[in-house]
Amino acid sequence: MRLQGRHAIVTGGGTGIGAAIAAALEAEGASVSRIGRQPERLGAGGFAADVTDCAQVDAAFAAARAAHGPISILVNNAGVSAGVPFAKVTETQWREMLAVNLDGVFHCCQAALDDLLAAESGRIVTIASMAGLYGFAYASPYIAAKHGAVGLMRALAAEYAATGLRANAVCPGFVDTDMTVRSVANITSKTGRSEKEARAELARLNPSGRLIAPEEIARETLALILSERNGEAVEIA
Repeated sequence: MRLQGRHAIVTGGGTGIGAAIAAALEAEGASVSRIGRQPERLGAGGFAADVTDCAQVDAAFAAARAAHGPISILVNNAGVSAGVPFAKVTETQWREMLAVNLDGVFHCCQAALDDLLAAESGRIVTIASMAGLYGFAYASPYIAAKHGAVGLMRALAAEYAATGLRANAVCPGFVDTDMTVRSVANITSKTGRSEKEARAELARLNPSGRLIAPEEIARETLALILSERNGEAVEIA
């Protein structure tokens, strides 16, 4: 119970990677507030908010703080992805990718910052992506946003290095979640490949040759929270 007495916020905490992280933190004794857009998926410890809306984030964090006390751990997990050739990217698609994957991280970090700095060991872990470290075709808005999220963690790590706050990123490859299910559906609809073939193609893009389990992301997130590592972007692929 290494996180006994700590209050953690996990965005996108109702499903997939976020749910696995929330469970891992609870298993270590933390009080976990799950933040997301679908209240029915968050459970009793959930607080509804769209991370792209600063006012909603502030309200949800205030409610979570009232329920569980000051925030000492923030896990930015909420995200969306989409594949489209750069020449066909619309301004709406561009803004959606940045709004969720980058602006949302900014909103949440600012909403929790005072608590995190006041904590003995404040922690921010942002679930980014391999797309935050490398470039891939047909995903330019997503890649730009995830590079920004990794860069923000490095900036915060440097700015607050003299305090107890540590900021890191986890950068998974393709993970076996609903987001990958949607990617598979997109591949099958555009290429005519079977679901099995599409999943195998995504798995091959990971150096491990397989889809990553959400629990693997949760373990690395927990390891970063328990450590003094700072400004790292940990690849899991």
